[in-house]
Amino acid sequence: TRETIYAIYIVDPETQLLLRSTGLRRLITGNPEDSILSVAPDRMPVTVTPLTNRENLAQTISKYDLLALPVVDHGRILGIVTVDDIIDTMIEETTEDVHRFGGMEALDEPYMKMGFLAMIQKRAGWLCALFLSEMLTANAMQSYEGELEKAIVLTLFIPLIMSSGGNSGSQATSLVIRALALREIGLRDWWRVALRELPTGVVLGSILGVVGICRIALWQYFGFYDYGPHWMLIAATVGAALIGIVTFGSLSGSMLPFALKRIGFDPASASAPFVATLVDVTGLVIYFSVALVILRGTLL
Repeated sequence: TRETIYAIYIVDPETQLLLRSTGLRRLITGNPEDSILSVAPDRMPVTVTPLTNRENLAQTISKYDLLALPVVDHGRILGIVTVDDIIDTMIEETTEDVHRFGGMEALDEPYMKMGFLAMIQKRAGWLCALFLSEMLTANAMQSYEGELEKAIVLTLFIPLIMSSGGNSGSQATSLVIRALALREIGLRDWWRVALRELPTGVVLGSILGVVGICRIALWQYFGFYDYGPHWMLIAATVGAALIGIVTFGSLSGSMLPFALKRIGFDPASASAPFVATLVDVTGLVIYFSVALVILRGTLL
């Protein structure tokens, strides 16, 4: 009560066990002849233990709209955690999650106070890992070298294809990470999320596919670029590939946080660059596989 006057905790004078809690308003407006226990609500207060982690503390205070939360050990009150303490904790936790999601280790100090070498150390590890992962993208392109030589026009849409899949995956990942952090969903809800993201990915991919087809048709019609006599097949290839890639990106991006949480890692470790790298490789495979089906006998 020295930290806040809004909550008063009532303990047994002999055992020091926490009995009840009451607010200052109840105490002031109550009958002066009544005991303090009779003024307090007839229920045990919400408590936490010394081992409760900071994230659960914040969620408990938010859930019950508390200004303070008593910390008890075997029923004996050790102290309280106030809402201003939790605000500091939430800022720290959110900062760590943002750093990890950006593809780097969480900073221990404010950005402007971080030393140059420490900053390099925090960022270099993830960058090297992502760079090595991107080599798989180069390997995927090398495996389709023959197709690229036959239909060089396909290379024009590789950046479009890769970015669309990566963007959809990053969107899904950020949504699921936040939902897991707020406990809106749990590990058992993975199949519900998958069933939600699958049609979402198909619709989003269809929208982008239509935009891509219209772009190719307009450029061909107005003479901005000549895609050749088979431009309609090229447009169909891009449109169909976008549907598959965006669907895969949405599905894989939403499932990755569940996989990380299941094996004991922080879901925020599913950084946006990592998701984009994963979708880049599979996106190229999907793109060229669709091209082989649609353009076989014409350009390929």
